[in-house]
Amino acid sequence: MRKSKIYKILGVIVLLVGIGGGIYYAQLSNRHKAIVKTYLLHATGITDGDWVIESKTNTYKMISPSFYIDGIYKSMEGPKATNYVQLTTDSTLVWITSFEVKALDSKTKQHISNDFICHMNVDFNDVNYYTNLGLKDRIGTQYPRMTSLSHGLEKFDLPKGYGIPMKGNDFLFVTTQSLNHNLPDENRTIKHEVSISYSKEKNIKPLMSRTIYIQLPYDKKDPFKEPLDPASNQCIPVETKNHSYPDGNGNMLSGHWVIPKGKKTYQSSVDKQLHIKDSLRLHAAAVHVHPFTTSITLFDVTANKVVFKSNVINHKNSIGLTKIDALSSEEGIWMYENHEYILTMDVNNTSNIQQDMMGSMFLFFYDEELDGKLK
Repeated sequence: MRKSKIYKILGVIVLLVGIGGGIYYAQLSNRHKAIVKTYLLHATGITDGDWVIESKTNTYKMISPSFYIDGIYKSMEGPKATNYVQLTTDSTLVWITSFEVKALDSKTKQHISNDFICHMNVDFNDVNYYTNLGLKDRIGTQYPRMTSLSHGLEKFDLPKGYGIPMKGNDFLFVTTQSLNHNLPDENRTIKHEVSISYSKEKNIKPLMSRTIYIQLPYDKKDPFKEPLDPASNQCIPVETKNHSYPDGNGNMLSGHWVIPKGKKTYQSSVDKQLHIKDSLRLHAAAVHVHPFTTSITLFDVTANKVVFKSNVINHKNSIGLTKIDALSSEEGIWMYENHEYILTMDVNNTSNIQQDMMGSMFLFFYDEELDGKLK
């Protein structure tokens, strides 16, 4: 076979692959397009794909790879990156005391609007974490997320005298994701600066984290059917592959759902997520919600009182969250095994279209069992 013919065949193959790839890419959701674009930009070196460690002394500070912002990216859609973190190089016990994330200009490294921050998650390996602390019975009992920061709550401090203990060379898994609700013609690269502060003092009281979140039922046979009964506590899920959970009775629940225009209240029980034995003292809470939330409340149904209410301030002239209230209390708030608790959320969708929603709290309780072991 002549070389010219081989080149023609290869050219046709490349053309067909390109056309097929283009058709496949066009059918992807905005979130998956961001994943593909980010991978290609980093793999080809067009944008910086490396994490840079800035500091390791009492505050582990690192700067993310570049995120290319080329249009609207709603919550959970933007370019993102992950990194494994060791706060120290040895197994000395450290106490995490705060978390922070900032948006930076990729070139100048100057702080820019935090409207480009969707969320920053900190997860841990529960097998290693609990084994190292002598708490093997806790392995697999809950989702191993330590906390999450998001737009409106970009910095979170635990109360004075309290911290999350861990061996310094245990791995944390950090994921940070970008956001752009308001600038359709944006064409720039940004980075995120992630900071995790810790202490090596020995007189700190240990906290354990537990995640609670709203889960709403949907019709698993026809999940995207509209309209729903306005008086119901059902939802239309954003998708059924992620943030979708069985309730144990053959029904499905979603933690990421669609909200219609106007005001609405959602709620769900969180007793199984809390799994309190006897009693626990709550000292801190970080909140993750999406724009158009006005408040999210942890409510004690048995005592008929609010445990913690987070008021949420939205931007006035654009989509975004200006401020989310967090809880940080040295005194603490008692919660009990024989009480019923719900998480309730108020939203006000002032836009002209449906929006997506999530509602979570990352709770930090005094860990009496671990305190005894450490002493």
